Amino acid sequence: MIARGRTAAARALRSHWTLAALVFALLAVVHTWPLVTEPGTLSRNDNGDAQLNEWILAWVAHQLPRHPLQLFEGNIFYPAKDVLAFSEPLIVPALMVAPALWLGASPVLAMNLAMLIGFALTGLATYALIYAWTRDRLAGITAGSLFAFNTHTLTRLPHVQALHAYGMPLSLLLADRLIAHPSPATAMLLGACMAMMAYTSGYFVVFATVMIAVVLLVRTADWAGRFVRVAGMFGLAAATAGVLALPLIIPYRRVAVDQHMVRPLAEANLYSATFTGYLAASGRVHFETWSAGFFANPVDTFFPGGIAVLLSLLAIWYALRGRDDRIRVAMVFAIGLTGFVLSLGPKTPVYAWLYAAFPPMQGLRAAARFGGLFLLAIALLAGMGLARLRQGSGGGGQPGNKRWATAVAIAAVFLVNLEALRAPFEYRRWGGIPEIYKLLANEPGQVVLAEMPFYPPNAVFENAEYVLNSTAHWRPLMNGYSGYTPTTYREVAWLMWYFPDARAFPPMIANGVTHIMFHPHRWGREAPQAIETMSKRPDLELMAVDDKTGIRLYRYKPLPTSGSPVVR
Repeated sequence: MIARGRTAAARALRSHWTLAALVFALLAVVHTWPLVTEPGTLSRNDNGDAQLNEWILAWVAHQLPRHPLQLFEGNIFYPAKDVLAFSEPLIVPALMVAPALWLGASPVLAMNLAMLIGFALTGLATYALIYAWTRDRLAGITAGSLFAFNTHTLTRLPHVQALHAYGMPLSLLLADRLIAHPSPATAMLLGACMAMMAYTSGYFVVFATVMIAVVLLVRTADWAGRFVRVAGMFGLAAATAGVLALPLIIPYRRVAVDQHMVRPLAEANLYSATFTGYLAASGRVHFETWSAGFFANPVDTFFPGGIAVLLSLLAIWYALRGRDDRIRVAMVFAIGLTGFVLSLGPKTPVYAWLYAAFPPMQGLRAAARFGGLFLLAIALLAGMGLARLRQGSGGGGQPGNKRWATAVAIAAVFLVNLEALRAPFEYRRWGGIPEIYKLLANEPGQVVLAEMPFYPPNAVFENAEYVLNSTAHWRPLMNGYSGYTPTTYREVAWLMWYFPDARAFPPMIANGVTHIMFHPHRWGREAPQAIETMSKRPDLELMAVDDKTGIRLYRYKPLPTSGSPVVR
């Protein structure tokens, strides 16, 4: 019995899935180095989006087991509603790291774990697609490396949702299977995959929908004769996705209608890709030699690497020669071309047409991110090109040819990762949330916190640290930072910016503020004067001063005659 168990364990270790998972986990460590050396301390908290995403991951893990029906009622931007819908939901990544948070991990550690897991799973999912199409393991690892660790994702470490892109190759694999062998099981799996992406990022749902539409157009000849059957199965997939994503759709729809959270077409133009962006590479090899001049904006960097381009051209060349997999090469090429055109945003009429015809497009701000479809296509074409090259060079059963083909594939894996490599990264050391915030967690009764300075809407990103610090107490916070700034914040921010001037207090009275956190280091030379002004107000009671940071916590008890006309 023991020997049988050992044999099964040995088979598991030898499984190509186990090996692939280990490879991508190792590559995730390499490409984010030295993150793994101090995952609870090193952070990308120089970026407000990182701190926002740390809050989202922690909020989902905190709220879901306690009040699942109130998941979208986050504690920031009080008294705004549905605040989780102001940005990406990140529910799937949050569930992956929730056990660590429940065991006491910090939001920064959870964020770093989510980054590593996202990279590894994205690589593994792409591997699964190429292996299903080619049965070539090294081609799958090459493709997985290209899609997971590319110049775009490696400039977006703070955007953890961008690293959890595994739904894209999986949805393509399932759509391909649904055309070839339409079945309810595959349709429901595709729907579940689409819903999974929705619970991570709205961008992925739009990208995948566009991708599947391209697949159906290119593969018309494959399913036209079975139109009713195939259309019915894709309809089942859409219905499954809609039902599963309904708890997500409702709050996002409510925010779009009630709070007018719709991105104007002009805003998409500000975050569009450029032609030169497709020559911009963030990897050290390219950036330090020839590509730096093309690198103008991290949003606009899509050069996939020289090896990837060569292998992709090889796949196209084999297809043009009439070899097998011609239709898949055409399908993937069309996906990449579509992504490239749409990434240019309103620079072409295609984006404006789709923006008008497909309402979910109106929730996207960064049109450039459609370039992810281009990078996915290049990764898949490169994998198919390498697999076809190995099939040709390894023919005839000659050991020398097979060894040469294997050596070429291993070299390809090494080179595509070398081209993409940005590590070692410079991370910011995180010293933890100041101890003074824990006082609010234990404060009895209703607590509504306002942190000062209270920044105006054009500087709302400065609130990101406040948002992260709120994970120590989860009490309602008037400050906030997200992809959208609600009207409730805009209406009061310009007055509260004047704190401790009398103009700042009526909005706090109107919204029931009970506590004020004052950050002297953000005031600069005017801090002593502001502290003196506060000390003269009988409605402010100093509760504590943090020894390390100097942050001061006040209890606010408005006097019956204090304040001015209510501002809401």
